Amino acid sequence: MIRKALGDFLDLEHHTIWQLSTSTAVVEGVFGEALKVSDLPQHGDFGIGTFEHLDGEGILLDGLCWQARADGSLIQAPLDEGIPFWIASRFQSEKQFTLEDVQSLEQLGELLDPFRPSANLFVAIRITGTFNQVLVRSVSPVEEGATLLDAAKAQTTFRHQAIQGTLVGFWSPTHASSLNIPGYHLHFLSDDRQHGGHLLDLRADSLQVDFDLESNLRLALPETREFLMADLSGDPRSALEQAETKAG
Repeated sequence: MIRKALGDFLDLEHHTIWQLSTSTAVVEGVFGEALKVSDLPQHGDFGIGTFEHLDGEGILLDGLCWQARADGSLIQAPLDEGIPFWIASRFQSEKQFTLEDVQSLEQLGELLDPFRPSANLFVAIRITGTFNQVLVRSVSPVEEGATLLDAAKAQTTFRHQAIQGTLVGFWSPTHASSLNIPGYHLHFLSDDRQHGGHLLDLRADSLQVDFDLESNLRLALPETREFLMADLSGDPRSALEQAETKAG
């Protein structure tokens, strides 16, 4: 019985997404520190997010957290760096397959869709390969009171060619849009750990994809004054579409 309970617990851990804050809070400009980078290992070894005041794009891969800044630099995120929003899991591949001749981010989504068993579950996604081209963006720190759309107007984009790397991210169902960013949300990390950012577009001849299906969601809501006083009653979908998919 004890062994079964432990097995069930470990299985649950590998099918759980942990999330800090909500997509609505991000849209409304709740960018203050809720936790620190040093808190992430308690919740996963794989994931994406951002940093206090939107100081860059975050990538958590194999237990290490990377910060892709708006000046194009990529650093290992300091443990005391604040985080306002994050999605993490303990990645364990359940399905692996190869995609050929991927010519855009839109097409990547279309090619991935048939491998998802349901439109109602989350999927953690790891994609590796040599990319003919990737277009990524990073956001700059914003002033207090700025919204996500304000930040997106000042984003910096970078185009890299013939680069090896990994895409880290998630697919989230539409029914969770008030909590998470619906659809595919992917960040890029180069193998040489020199480049990274939020993925806007790509081209690749061949990519290896690993899926980890996630049926459990643990949501941690910040207890900061900023979050407690925010008006989170709006629908974030339109703002998310504009901020997360546009190249500026």
